[in-house]
Amino acid sequence: MLSAIFLGKETQTVARPANSQSNSTEVPEVVITRLPQYIRVLNSLLDAGVDVISSQQLGEQLQVTPAQIRKDLSYLGRFGKQGRGYNVSYLATELKQILGLNRRWNVCLVGVGRLGRAILSYPGFVPEGFEIVAAFETDAAIVGQTISGLRIQPIEELDRTVTRQNISIGIIAVPSAVAQKVVRRLTECGIKAILNYAPVYPQVPPQVKVRNVDPVLSLQSMTYYLVN
Repeated sequence: MLSAIFLGKETQTVARPANSQSNSTEVPEVVITRLPQYIRVLNSLLDAGVDVISSQQLGEQLQVTPAQIRKDLSYLGRFGKQGRGYNVSYLATELKQILGLNRRWNVCLVGVGRLGRAILSYPGFVPEGFEIVAAFETDAAIVGQTISGLRIQPIEELDRTVTRQNISIGIIAVPSAVAQKVVRRLTECGIKAILNYAPVYPQVPPQVKVRNVDPVLSLQSMTYYLVN
């Protein structure tokens, strides 16, 4: 399943928080990438009926220290009181707002081979606010087919469709040889967030964020622990 695919290497940058009390505060990239993990744990706690949680308990869930929990959250605002812990519902709501997860995001997919078809059929995107509303291919044998409820469009329709359907995020599942070209085309359409499954590190303008997903690299890093 796609949920088992690991995040790969990415550029370490900083970003400004959406609702921090200090506008000059910059949030390290590593903190931003941890926030979805916080939300996932908090949602599980809500489902279990937990109202309040301490940094110690939250750290145990996330396998980080309580000090790291407090430091991460301090970049974003004040969410709890010393000795009282965090209100689970409030913290989850605030973090979702910071990440923009309190709205729906339209996504397009470029590349409808075996991996692309698996991405289209994955049911985990919509419940989290991400809906793939368009898919594109260059292979004439695939263009025009309906896969997972979407008519596969020719790549020539990319610009018009991105604008018409208010698409904010692109996913690419194309061969490495054409990945840079596809990324360039997406950025030219105004896409500023790209999830890249191609085994390359595409170059993008500074205002564009790319997440590279490469399960092979993750497997290769884990084998170190198996041989040592």
